[in-house]
Amino acid sequence: MSTEATSRTGRTGPAPGALLLCRAEPDSVASAAQLLRERMLLTRAGEGWSVLVPEGRPWLDGAEPVDRVLTGWATALAVGAPWPVLALWWDADRAGYTLASGFRRPVGYIWLTNGTPAGEDEAMRTFAARLALDPVLDVQSLDRLTKVDPASDARARLRGLLAVLTRVGLDLPAGLAPGEPADRLRDAVRDLPDTRAVEGEGQQETVRGELEVVAGRRLTPWLPWSGDPKAYALALAQLAAGLPLAAWGLRHRSAGWLTAGALLLAHGAFGLSYGLTHPRD
Repeated sequence: MSTEATSRTGRTGPAPGALLLCRAEPDSVASAAQLLRERMLLTRAGEGWSVLVPEGRPWLDGAEPVDRVLTGWATALAVGAPWPVLALWWDADRAGYTLASGFRRPVGYIWLTNGTPAGEDEAMRTFAARLALDPVLDVQSLDRLTKVDPASDARARLRGLLAVLTRVGLDLPAGLAPGEPADRLRDAVRDLPDTRAVEGEGQQETVRGELEVVAGRRLTPWLPWSGDPKAYALALAQLAAGLPLAAWGLRHRSAGWLTAGALLLAHGAFGLSYGLTHPRD
């Protein structure tokens, strides 16, 4: 595959690519990632970090821009897990990130290909706070990424972002470099001993496996099989939030946001159905 792609404006530049960084161990990430029903490779990325390398069909086939797909995927993963998800993405025109954490609104930043900042400084400070980064040293490093620097292109900006995260344990495998196309990213991790393939599986088993991840964070009363009224309330809230998200994704033909809505609907439906078929004594 060529490492160059034609942009929406007719120029050529780096082929679209993306990475999903999860602040969790691979075993926890594997069950959650199956809900995306996308072919990905999963491997360890340092202490307490994992990385998902997607095949990238939605954007390689031209169905949807890479940034929109990754935002939806990151949101879908984060709403069902107690750990944050950082999506890094790039195409011929821009590069950037989206950080999703729980039900909070995702935060992100964008740079043009030549490195020109095109985001809001507040996004960087929110990014640092949600990842519990150093409020002085790390925030100063992130602030520099929001200033004009003719010597730094978009790829260099993403490398700078990753450098900050090494201070909290991130250690990406060799070859997972911003700006590389999807096939090279997958080749870089395919043969690593910790790498595993992630694909979709049966919906009910997948949902329960994902909810077990949350249970590990002392949220047992919110799980369907706990019999607690909180579980019923959560299921209703998930249905209420998932329906408009799925409708928005369907209306705008956004696979990423449709996945996020479908995930919430699946969790909510599973919670309600379990409560009905397994009434509390």
